Amino acid sequence: MNEIRDNIDAPSAADAQAEGKTRIDAERVDAAADAVAAVPATAAAKPVAAVPDNGKTNLFDLDRTQLEDFFEHSLGEKRYRAHQVMKWIHHRYVTDFDGMTDLGKALRAKLEAHAQVRAPMVVFDKPSTDGTHKWLLGMDPKNAIETVYIPDKGRGTLCVSSQVGCALNCQFCSTATQGFNRNLSTAEIIGQVWVAARHLGNVPHQQRRLTNVVMMGMGEPLANFDNVVRAMSIMRDDLGYGLANKRVTLSTAGMVPMIDKLGEVSDVSLAVSLHAPNDELRSELVPLNKKYPIAELMESCVRYALRKRGTSVTFEYTLMKGVNDQPTHARQLVRLLRQFDNAVQMKDAAKVNLIPFNPFPGTRFERPDDAAIRAFQKLLNEAGMIAPVRRTRGDDIDAACGQLKGQVMDRTRRQAEFRKRLQAQGLDQGPGRGGEIGDAA
Repeated sequence: MNEIRDNIDAPSAADAQAEGKTRIDAERVDAAADAVAAVPATAAAKPVAAVPDNGKTNLFDLDRTQLEDFFEHSLGEKRYRAHQVMKWIHHRYVTDFDGMTDLGKALRAKLEAHAQVRAPMVVFDKPSTDGTHKWLLGMDPKNAIETVYIPDKGRGTLCVSSQVGCALNCQFCSTATQGFNRNLSTAEIIGQVWVAARHLGNVPHQQRRLTNVVMMGMGEPLANFDNVVRAMSIMRDDLGYGLANKRVTLSTAGMVPMIDKLGEVSDVSLAVSLHAPNDELRSELVPLNKKYPIAELMESCVRYALRKRGTSVTFEYTLMKGVNDQPTHARQLVRLLRQFDNAVQMKDAAKVNLIPFNPFPGTRFERPDDAAIRAFQKLLNEAGMIAPVRRTRGDDIDAACGQLKGQVMDRTRRQAEFRKRLQAQGLDQGPGRGGEIGDAA
């Protein structure tokens, strides 16, 4: 790992010259690296209920162990009753206790008195011409998030959000322009899976339409650690959605201490939003890099990969025209990821996911042309790297990678500042906050 630390910022003179031509304006960079400090590992703020709080426990909030405890200690029932209820909720999509017909009337009455199964409200759902499907889900009267299903040959992937907005302010992400409100509860996270699975007619272990979940929607998952980990546990539970560990992926901008903590408590796949091969450029694109520079990030990824033999890490790299798509960047990226492979002592321990930038109103970034994308990929492939180009899906409904927005009652100034820039460009699309969620339908 010392090799990674020693060489991470040692570009050649030619590299440095090329970077000088592609560096984006530093005055545009918001020093948001410390913003993550305002978002603790547990929920940053108590989630607001979608309906007035009635004192009942939302069973979507509980994983198997917690639900067993609830039945034993709160209801005075046998623990196995929790298993029956999990199947009703996550396999059969039943939320009315009266419909859980293998439960006795007395138990159903207890559940009605003390519990509820409350999923997020579907404000609207929108299909794409390519089969992608997007939902706008109301989290409370003022906030909504987006969830996207992407079907492909032999698989169906759901992109799930973890926060209302995002505190990290990555410069090329539409979610960042909306600012940040709060973390999602476990119920609000797993509720996204429930809504999509019910719509798709997914039957765990039998008729699978939903085969993969990626925590790549709105927000930084590791800034909402406890709720995200609990939701991923339900996704992988046989009584939940029965997904294999490798089919649940958490994507992070690089919260180093929480990557280490994730490796201690979970065994999901890890993806890292890298987007630049050196600290100077990455700090401009991903402000969190100022707090956790690339060397520290890569070392934490090495530790994550070493915890289990054969584990690889995916590094996501959004290609932006004239910013990070030059041959010099490709060479630096190859050098960085070779060091990672060497530290893990496994060929192809690092995989690269190349993502052509998906534009959104008001952005200053552009998508490279296809020739530039293929040239970048060719340099990586010739160096022996696995580097597929992610096919753009759902861009006609603003559901492609980096385009998710939702409706955020912003607690920062970022949304207002972005709207001012839109107004200056004659692109203002109206307020992104303030109205009731029901008004958006």
